[in-house]
Amino acid sequence: MPEVWPGTPYPLGATWDGTGTNFALFSEVAHRVELCLFDAAGRESRHDLSEVDGHVWHGYLPGVVPGQRYAYRVHGPYAPTRGARCNPSKLLLDPYGKAVAGEVRWHESLFSYRFADPDEPNVDDSAAYMPKNVVINPFFDWGADRPPRIPYHETVIYEAHVKGLTALHPAIPEEQRGTYAALAHPVMIDHFRDLGVTAVELMPVHQSVPEHALVARGLGNYWGYNTIGFLAPHNAYSSSGEHGEQVLEFKAMVRALHAAGIEVILDVVYNHTAEGDSLGPTLSFRGIDNAAYYRLRDDDKRYHLDYTGCGNSLNVRSPHALQLIMDSLRYWILEMHVDGFRFDLASALARELHDVDRLAAFFDLVQQDPVVSQVKLIAEPWDVGEGGYQVGGFPPLWTEWNGKYRDTVRDFWRGSYATLPEFASRLTGSSDLYEHSARRPFASINFVTCHDGFPLADLVSYNTKHNAANGEDNRDGTDDNRSWNCGVEGPTSDPAILDLRARQRRNFLATLFLSQGVPMLSHGDEFGRTQGGNNNAYCQDNATSWVRWDDTGDLAFIRTLTAFRKEHPVFRRRRFFSGASNGAGGLADIAWLTPAGEVMSDDDWHAGYAKCIGAFLNGDAITEPDPRGRPVRDDSFLLLANAGADPLAFTLPGPEYGERWEYALDTAEPGTIGERPRLKALDQVDLVDRSLLVLRRIS
Repeated sequence: MPEVWPGTPYPLGATWDGTGTNFALFSEVAHRVELCLFDAAGRESRHDLSEVDGHVWHGYLPGVVPGQRYAYRVHGPYAPTRGARCNPSKLLLDPYGKAVAGEVRWHESLFSYRFADPDEPNVDDSAAYMPKNVVINPFFDWGADRPPRIPYHETVIYEAHVKGLTALHPAIPEEQRGTYAALAHPVMIDHFRDLGVTAVELMPVHQSVPEHALVARGLGNYWGYNTIGFLAPHNAYSSSGEHGEQVLEFKAMVRALHAAGIEVILDVVYNHTAEGDSLGPTLSFRGIDNAAYYRLRDDDKRYHLDYTGCGNSLNVRSPHALQLIMDSLRYWILEMHVDGFRFDLASALARELHDVDRLAAFFDLVQQDPVVSQVKLIAEPWDVGEGGYQVGGFPPLWTEWNGKYRDTVRDFWRGSYATLPEFASRLTGSSDLYEHSARRPFASINFVTCHDGFPLADLVSYNTKHNAANGEDNRDGTDDNRSWNCGVEGPTSDPAILDLRARQRRNFLATLFLSQGVPMLSHGDEFGRTQGGNNNAYCQDNATSWVRWDDTGDLAFIRTLTAFRKEHPVFRRRRFFSGASNGAGGLADIAWLTPAGEVMSDDDWHAGYAKCIGAFLNGDAITEPDPRGRPVRDDSFLLLANAGADPLAFTLPGPEYGERWEYALDTAEPGTIGERPRLKALDQVDLVDRSLLVLRRIS
């Protein structure tokens, strides 16, 4: 049996130093902590960590090397009414574990109570059904790796699922599909560069566990928003094994993407864990120190406060839970070289008491942290609790998924009434949401679709959700899709409807890439990916969710859009439009126009029937300098949008805005741009119904 030396209380977790491994685990309620080591045959040996400093139990074991599997058993009070749930019969994962081997195999022994009587403690040993942590070798040859550090205003985000993006890719070796190695494959890097994206935002890659109820229905948690290890890359996404190799494979993926100039952003879930509510399993935090890691009800500590809809909420009032979050973030930046984070249900992290507080301790810690404060920080600015919808309410350092952008753009293109003023605001960076907190247009992460809801092809093909395959009688998923099926629900062979759907997809894409802020594209939308009307495919780890690579879809059009945006800084300004003249020709930096080519009046803005709008973007009136301090100049453009059901003649404005114009983009007939004659001031241009047209001023 290995000898246990005193070791040190820091760092937490298992740390190999080349000779042996230091183990350190926080628990304020523990009376005794056993480190459990497992050999290749699964045999367990237990070792008391008798040293404790500041509630951290620790010990050093000489000769314990990378690849060693381990976990813990924590002895202490089991008193649910007081919030304590220690149970040494339950094997517990290390909250600071950096790799996990195996998976949860659902069994009653994983729970601290009897299914037949929740008040009766369950003392059956859970080790046979639990995954184990793995001691890792932290050393990796990063070579000349450097973070790309793409400025926000030049960023184009591609949201992707590690498995779903590559599971069906025919050019990737079958054994690599669905893994970190697949994302680093040259064909994937070529695809990202061809699309023009600058950052890949990966859906959760922290070690996760599928819910017991889902597994009982023959499903799983495909999305991965059910974390059990905040420092461990999910082992199922590794092509090279689960003995710590997943860490090396993840690092190699990041290195390859960085070499191509592509950033890696992680979607992280620090608002709850996979242990669920009071009737959930005991896998880690619950058995280590339930009250330190979870928000409990003040009136009855048997029950968890739930701001997430997932059964529990991480206790961001606890310094130990906050330390875990911050240590996790720093680890992924410093050791795994990631470039930023998207925080799932971020409002839950701001709930110090009950209300959402933008000055909560978590945001204070991020603000002053010299590492975390320097990467991209993106909030999903809502949770499911009262007052949780906080779009526009996060501190200045943060950017946000702009849910109001998504809703407004969807409403405009499906022809909803009275959306013109808000559509104009969303198109120009949502100054009404972000300018008051001294933020810039790039505080708005703009998106029309994401993993949650319909993909783009379904947004224009379904009016209602079709989620029967999820096994919840179609009750799950939102009913507020703001979608339009263009006249037929689901698949059709009608060429007129197919043409309209294609035009609508291009309208959404063009609006996304021509809006101020940061555009985010959902994976597979470039290929017309469909989920068959399922708007909540979180449990569909199959062809329902996976990207199919056999259709070019809107790929060419997206290439055109990303190249166009990159070429023209007027569509990615770093400062908000002011509506004022810069003295160059007396024209404002932006002007809103009616179909008659006249500046819009207050009455025009509030005409409920209006479904057409024009915008003049003045490329001579960009106020921010380039990185060398020189003035930024660009072409000027007219952006004309007709969301109505009928064609419309739009009169170009007078010569003060430009004498001559040429076609630059058209969602109705994108392939005929180069064949069209130039236009003059006061000419009429025919806008196809439900289409967007961009003209470039040439004199």
